Amino acid sequence: MQRDKAISIKALSMLGLARRAGKLSMGHDMAEQAIIKHKAKLLLFCSDVSPRLISEFERTTKKHSIDIKMIKTDFLMEEIHFAIGYKAGVMTVDDKNFSNRIIDLLRQEDNANGN
Repeated sequence: MQRDKAISIKALSMLGLARRAGKLSMGHDMAEQAIIKHKAKLLLFCSDVSPRLISEFERTTKKHSIDIKMIKTDFLMEEIHFAIGYKAGVMTVDDKNFSNRIIDLLRQEDNANGN
């Protein structure tokens, strides 16, 4: 099923704004550190990451007793790279307002797709 392009663009734009504001931790090591230091409010995975990477982050959050929202998006790493200028399969949003807005946009996209 095809994504709602307008909502996808808004979500990617919001990620770009978060990056410019210094509120994204992109890539494996930076995301892991943001989680361990309790800075992360939202954990995002691209659709083309390996299941091993997702399970690794699940183990990390359990090990450190961290409750964080994890979302596997429909975005490919190339789309993220184009939107924010950094190629990463995993990232954390380190601001509550940005994370809430991104979650809302991703839910709207799911609803538009009938999921």
